[in-house]
Amino acid sequence: MDQFRELLLIYTTTPIYAIVIGIEIFYSHRNDRNLYTTKGTLANVYLTALNMGLDIVMRTACLVVLNYFFQFRFVDSYTNAIVYWTILFFAEDFMYYWLHRVDHYCRLFWAVHVTHHNSEEFNLTVGFRSSVFQPVYRFIYFIPLSFLGFKGIDIMFIYSATQIFGILSHTQTIGKLGLLEYILVTPSHHRVHHASNTIYLDKNMGMVLIIWDKLFGTFQKEEESEPIKYGLTKNINTHNPGIVVFHEWINIFKDLGKKCSIKDKFLYVFGPPGWSHDGSTKTSAQLRAEMKK
Repeated sequence: MDQFRELLLIYTTTPIYAIVIGIEIFYSHRNDRNLYTTKGTLANVYLTALNMGLDIVMRTACLVVLNYFFQFRFVDSYTNAIVYWTILFFAEDFMYYWLHRVDHYCRLFWAVHVTHHNSEEFNLTVGFRSSVFQPVYRFIYFIPLSFLGFKGIDIMFIYSATQIFGILSHTQTIGKLGLLEYILVTPSHHRVHHASNTIYLDKNMGMVLIIWDKLFGTFQKEEESEPIKYGLTKNINTHNPGIVVFHEWINIFKDLGKKCSIKDKFLYVFGPPGWSHDGSTKTSAQLRAEMKK
């Protein structure tokens, strides 16, 4: 039954992705939007293939770990299936928010996640531009769900299901969605997340629900007065596969070679992206503070 559910998800979503991407490409071409380039799209395919390969390799280990902690659960059962899946959805989305937030605020994990952000394009295929090595540690954030009495296979399924929504939010072709803007991570909210403008940096971390960002101070709406620029504050300007995946790791090792204290070296790895001991580069918080002066 569990395997059938996973296969049904794949068989249902694959044609949906193909159709909506095809529609977006047609729209882009017909309206001269230039939302897609061949090299950019191929890079997105390459990165998702690497991520999926590693995800498959890690799948058994993830299930073993989650099921191990499941035996120590302090919630033994739920009233019914609706209650079970509803609570799991909210709990998984909440934990994903913190996974995503740490990926943005700790440079070690940003070095993994940056592959999802180093495209200067923003279209539906960017939703597949995965953080290649995230499957190695992602499951750690979902261990608390095992303690709450959720099975490992169900945790992994709900993550896959919410990713469908996350992928479809990567589009410039849909405007703001009225009342849904207050509840969901809409395309407008996610455009902000992929922006390199100072006011937009490290904002809107949620997968499905925007409420976590509003609760924990990481929400930013898309401003008409601030047109979005996609990519990084310093773009890599290449589609070279090795550089796309490893450029931030290379930068970390360069920074570790600088003459500075052990504390500074620690912060070059575990501090926020952009931190520097001499002020030569700035964090998103420092850039925003300078902008307000």
